[in-house]
Amino acid sequence: MNWKSPYIWLLLSFIVVAFIALTSPAEATLGANARVVYLHGAWVWTALAAFLAAGGVGLIALLLRRENLHHWSRALGRTGLVFWITYLPLSLWAMQTNWNGLFLSEPRWRLAMIFSITGLLLQLGLCFLPAIWASASNFVFVITLLAVLQATENVMHPPGPMIESEFGRIQIYFIMLIGLLLFAAWQVTRIFWKFESDKIQAKPNPSPFTNERAKRTL
Repeated sequence: MNWKSPYIWLLLSFIVVAFIALTSPAEATLGANARVVYLHGAWVWTALAAFLAAGGVGLIALLLRRENLHHWSRALGRTGLVFWITYLPLSLWAMQTNWNGLFLSEPRWRLAMIFSITGLLLQLGLCFLPAIWASASNFVFVITLLAVLQATENVMHPPGPMIESEFGRIQIYFIMLIGLLLFAAWQVTRIFWKFESDKIQAKPNPSPFTNERAKRTL
C-alpha cells in the first residue's frame, strides 16, 4: 500500500469524518438530526476555504507571474467546486431531516445552485485556456461569491450558528469536522495538481539550437 497516495488519505479522512459525524452530540431542539447540519455546515466552509485559497493563490500568481502558481490556483478552484457541488445533496438532506421538506426557493439554496452551475461551466471552460486565466477567474469568482453571500437573506438558519453559539462539545466536534474536511480537500487538490504537473511536464522545452538561432537573428 502506497501511503503517499492522496487517494488512500482521502478515503481514510472520509471514514473518520463519517465516524465523527455519527458520534457528534445531539442538539436540544433538533436532536440527533442536527448531526446532518454539522456535516453540511463544515462541508460548505471547506468549499469556501478552497475557493478562497484558489483566489488568493491566483492573485499572488498574477502579481509574481509564476506559472506553477497558476496551475495550483486551477487545482484549488476545482477542489472548491467539488466540495461546493457535493454540499448540495447534504443541504437537501439537512432540509428533509430537520424541516420535513425541501425548501428549494430558499435564497441560500438558489445561490448555491447558481454558483454550482456557473462554477462548473467556468472550470470546464478553463480546461481549454492557459493557466493564467484560471488565476484571474478564480479570484473574480470568489470575490463575487462572497459579495453575493453577504447580500443574500438568511431564511432557514443564521449565518454562523456554530460560531455564535456558546462554546462546548458541539463546537469541538464541528471544528474537528472542518479540520478533517480541510485535510480531505488537500488530498483532492493533490489529485488535481497531479494532472496539472503532467501538463507542465508535457510542454515542449525550447531547443538550445532554436535559442541560438534567435540570438543570431537579433
